[in-house]
Amino acid sequence: MTSSSDRSPAVDVLSTRTYEIRTYGCQMNVHDSERLAGLLEDAGYVRAPQGSDGDADVVVFNTCAVRENADNKLYGNLGHLAPKKASRPGMQIAVGGCLAQKDRDTIVRRAPWVDVVFGTHNIGKLPVLLERARVQEEAQVEIAESLEAFPSTLPTRRESAYAAWVSISVGCNNTCTFCIVPALRGKEKDRRPGDILAEIEALVAEGVSEITLLGQNVNAYGSDIGDREAFSKLLRACGTIDGLERVRFTSPHPRDFTDDVIAAMAETPNVMPQLHMPLQSGSDPILKAMRRSYRQERFLGIIEKVRAAIPHAAISTDIIVGFPGETEEDFQQTLHVVREARFAQAFTFQYSKRPGTPAAEMDGQIPKQVVQERYERLVALQEEISWEENKKQVGRTLELMVAEGEGRKDDTTHRLSGRAPDNRLVHFTKPDQEVRPGDVVTVEITYAAPHHLLAEGPVLDVRRTRAGDAWEKRTAEKGAKPAGVLLGLPKVGVPEPLPAVTGGCAVD
Repeated sequence: MTSSSDRSPAVDVLSTRTYEIRTYGCQMNVHDSERLAGLLEDAGYVRAPQGSDGDADVVVFNTCAVRENADNKLYGNLGHLAPKKASRPGMQIAVGGCLAQKDRDTIVRRAPWVDVVFGTHNIGKLPVLLERARVQEEAQVEIAESLEAFPSTLPTRRESAYAAWVSISVGCNNTCTFCIVPALRGKEKDRRPGDILAEIEALVAEGVSEITLLGQNVNAYGSDIGDREAFSKLLRACGTIDGLERVRFTSPHPRDFTDDVIAAMAETPNVMPQLHMPLQSGSDPILKAMRRSYRQERFLGIIEKVRAAIPHAAISTDIIVGFPGETEEDFQQTLHVVREARFAQAFTFQYSKRPGTPAAEMDGQIPKQVVQERYERLVALQEEISWEENKKQVGRTLELMVAEGEGRKDDTTHRLSGRAPDNRLVHFTKPDQEVRPGDVVTVEITYAAPHHLLAEGPVLDVRRTRAGDAWEKRTAEKGAKPAGVLLGLPKVGVPEPLPAVTGGCAVD
């Protein structure tokens, strides 16, 4: 028999209760937050207005454990909410995600006003745990040690009408010494290809025209189901889905990046000419210390093959500066790879200790001032290369998918923004006719900056799409203006055209 505390909250009890979700970290967390929102709305909660800043009835923190100061940031935010909760009877606070998986009971001990703590493997329990905490009037801490159900089976409130994340796997089998994610997300678990394709087809039927395949190590897909070519087969299968215009994926690992994947990318028209390939370091000794199972020659070989098969591909990367033991010569090898690879963009960051990782205990921790100086040199080099690569786009005619809220200055410059097939951000002159997010415009590139392109001439063509129709319908349902492009809206939840700053393996 099911007890009252195990039942989902009744809709009538929660019909006026609002929720707010604060998301930190990687694309996985962003997608998990879409599921948390779906679960709460399925249970009768209503999303709090934008900018509520803790005034919701339920505030959920979806945390990340990658950064050294992640816990300090969390407890600072929880402390900020403590007086609000004390003055607002019935308000609840929940903490989930990787930091919750790692710290468990520590959270309630340090912040006893928290009502619910849940982990990465049982996000589906959030509504039940909130109700149990309300009825029993005590904190509920429930951390599962392994995945209870593949998250894609849960209700999802997708942030975008025209673009969607699609998880193909969860977890990671790698043992990178700087990364704690495998310990918190578990071993890789792959979804059945048929389930993935069925989800994509359902999304396309709803108007989605761009999907991003998501995994901690996306191109290792198939290791759990015993098929080494499963990922390339999945890419090719995406090419057969009518109405699916753009396919992207993040983040791959050089170890598992095989020639059949390159061929699938080159030969499948709706797989976009864009690749995010984490380097982390150009030094073979440092790569060995990181337990990255490739070396500089292998990495540059992949880049060369991709460029030969897909000449216009934009390649981005992740780089860690100042890993323990890194010498000036090691750093010079990283600069060498950056010069050779000519990345369109590099997400660079300074090494910081991740509690619980082998690297945190290694000898040879680099002084902060040395790391900072190397970091600045790397950023300056990459900035120069990014600008040079962007200048090569001037004069090209490109199809852009109109984006929502990507141009922060669009409202003052009277421009709109969109993404090229290779994911470069393009700001273009607003045409006379109505253009909606998800629609496609054709423009000629007239100017290049290091991080964006401009199309200052008239739009050459506007193609209204089913994705634009879907955006318009959703906007109308929200009671907002039913036409035109909304400017300055947040893009959390929309697949990032280029991955956020990561530590590899899709972690921020």
